[in-house]
Amino acid sequence: MIHYQYSGNEHDVIAGIGLVNLLWHNLTTVGSIPIDYRIYDKDSDGKTKNTHFSEMLALAKKRGIIPEAVVMDAWYSSLDNLKSIRSHCWVWVTTLRKNRIVNHNKQLNKLDILEEGTPIHLRGYGWVTVSNLRPKTAVLIT
Repeated sequence: MIHYQYSGNEHDVIAGIGLVNLLWHNLTTVGSIPIDYRIYDKDSDGKTKNTHFSEMLALAKKRGIIPEAVVMDAWYSSLDNLKSIRSHCWVWVTTLRKNRIVNHNKQLNKLDILEEGTPIHLRGYGWVTVSNLRPKTAVLIT
């Protein structure tokens, strides 16, 4: 189960066990509560990180969890994942890569994003609002 993978903590590729976590974070209390996790080992189960992500969301919904928003990094911002979140009638917030195609074949980083947010059409998904949180990074809120 040990694979070489990128570590955000180390900012480098290291040997380790891949873990996909689903956390509940309450802004009025300190810390996060783990509500599900999966060991990522595609060689043994054939599942991608995105498959684990989608399955964990479905199980969270079945357990009655109703988040104000699903917040994830750009790794999980595929159209399939965004549509999966929408199918649960949940709101999502994520970063998008600057070269993501929006508004009829334009790259996201080529648009002027207003401070209060700019509606854009995300190809294959629909209309969302984009806000700049830092240079060259956009956060979308459905």
